[in-house]
Amino acid sequence: MGNELYGPQPHVAADAGWRPERPRMGFFTDTSVCIGCKACEVACKEWNDVPEDGLNLLGSSYDNTGALGASSWRHVAFIEQPRRHAAQEPGFEGLPVRAAVSDAANQAAGEALTGDRSKLGTDSGEVRLEPSALTPGGAARTEFRWLMESDVCKHCTHAACLDVCPTGSLFRTEFGTVVVQDDICNGCGYCVPACPFGVIERRSGPEGAKNVGIAQKCTLCYDRLGAGQTPACAQACPTQSIQFGDLDELRERAQARVETLQAAGVTDARLYGENPDDGIGGAGAMFLLLDEPEVYGLPPDPVVTTRDLPHMWRRAGLAAATLLAGAVAVFVGGAS
Repeated sequence: MGNELYGPQPHVAADAGWRPERPRMGFFTDTSVCIGCKACEVACKEWNDVPEDGLNLLGSSYDNTGALGASSWRHVAFIEQPRRHAAQEPGFEGLPVRAAVSDAANQAAGEALTGDRSKLGTDSGEVRLEPSALTPGGAARTEFRWLMESDVCKHCTHAACLDVCPTGSLFRTEFGTVVVQDDICNGCGYCVPACPFGVIERRSGPEGAKNVGIAQKCTLCYDRLGAGQTPACAQACPTQSIQFGDLDELRERAQARVETLQAAGVTDARLYGENPDDGIGGAGAMFLLLDEPEVYGLPPDPVVTTRDLPHMWRRAGLAAATLLAGAVAVFVGGAS
């Protein structure tokens, strides 16, 4: 049995009492082939009956989810960067260097207006497209790329949310995943600040909505796993960016993919969450990233928040013993 609070723990299901031991299952998300279609988000909501959580454009590219939460168990991030995507040709030959489409729309609107423009609430002149809006000679514009990533609960080897749950609502399944039992959760919220990734959250919503007030997160489709099926998000992914399977086999596949990309010139390719020696003992959902984790909104060095509990309790015990000894000394001294 490994350390229960930190470090490598290769048999999480067996250590949780499951017999006979099964292979640990998980996700490998290859962001290099993610096309941002959001099929995973939709499939997750449909299968798990996760309520709609807003269709607002957030001003962050095409991202209208924002982050993982109680009603967003999958989140597709869109990151726009002013740089070339490795050795790929972006296909911007001769295109405008800035948003000329909106300029053209403004110009058309200006030409359609007649009479005194001040009566329409503006005295600005019509917008004109200047020749400088195009690159000199129609040269290639290569300074842009999109990074897309379907984020999900990491199903940590050392899951702080599970450690702090006072009711046993959060439990380790026979597949090594971490699942919330809706009928046991009392909505205390201890798990929310415990998660180093900000994944789990108590659901808010109108009265009568499903599971309002209790903690919710990805279950890795526990019901589907029990029936021998693939999780809904991986089943729906059209490019196999989300891959599901035996976690040990996925680590080998992920490492091979990184080596292939780096050999092809994608030198920024790296793995995230695959290392059993990291601060969470390795994740049950690992990622291939094309930039630093912070770019994707991921902590660069996540640490299970309950790691130092034994040390903290020892310090607290020592302080209590010192306080008690002082009180006894004062009492004895006063009595004499």
